[in-house]
Amino acid sequence: MRVVLVEDLYLLREGLTHLLTAHGFEVVSAVETGPELLTAVEEHRPDVAIVDVRLPPTFTDEGLQAAHEARRRIPGLPVLVLSQHVEQLYARELLADGSGAIGYLLKDRVFNATQFVDALRRVAEGGTAMDPEVISKLVESNAHQEPLGTLTAREREVLELMAEGCSNAAVSHRLYISEGAVSKHIASVFTKLNLTNSNDTNRRVLAVLAYLNSANLD
Repeated sequence: MRVVLVEDLYLLREGLTHLLTAHGFEVVSAVETGPELLTAVEEHRPDVAIVDVRLPPTFTDEGLQAAHEARRRIPGLPVLVLSQHVEQLYARELLADGSGAIGYLLKDRVFNATQFVDALRRVAEGGTAMDPEVISKLVESNAHQEPLGTLTAREREVLELMAEGCSNAAVSHRLYISEGAVSKHIASVFTKLNLTNSNDTNRRVLAVLAYLNSANLD
C-alpha cells in the first residue's frame, strides 16, 4: 500500500515513515508543507495520504486545506488527518463531501502502532476512522437531532463504534453482546436512516457520515 505523508516535524515524520515501512507500507513521499503534499499526490497517486492539520507557514489549518484540495484534484483520495487536539469543526469539514475514506486521529494514537495501522488500512479501503475523543464530543451535541433522535441508546452506541471504525466483531466485544445482536442493531440503524438501497459497506459508511455530519459543530 502506497502512502504520501505530510508532517512538518522532522522526528515525527521520520518516525512515521519507519513505523509504516515496518508494517508493510511503502512511503512514496514524506514532505512538510501543503503545496508539497499536492505535488506528491498528483505525482504518485497514493493509496492513502496522512496529513498533519497544522502546517507551515501559519500552523493553523494548512494541512486541512491541502487535504481538501488533494481530494478535489483526486476525487475519493483516502486521507487520514492527524491533529494535536480535538478540533470539532475540522472533523465536520473533512466529512462535508460525504464520500468516506476519511480518518481523523489525535497524534497520541500514533504511539499505539496497531491501532494506528488498523485505522490507516480502514481509511485506505474507503471506510472511516474517527478518534474516540472526537466521537465523544459529537455525541454531546447530536443525540436528539433527526433522524438520529429516533435511534435507541444501544443503536447510538453501535453507531458510535462504527464511526471509530469497529467491525461487527469488535462492536460485539466492546458492548458485550453477540454479533447477531450487533447485526440486528445495524440493520435497524440503516432502516431508520433510510439507507436501504446500497451494499452493506456503503451503507455503513453513509450511516457514519450521517451521524457525524448531524453534529452542531459551528
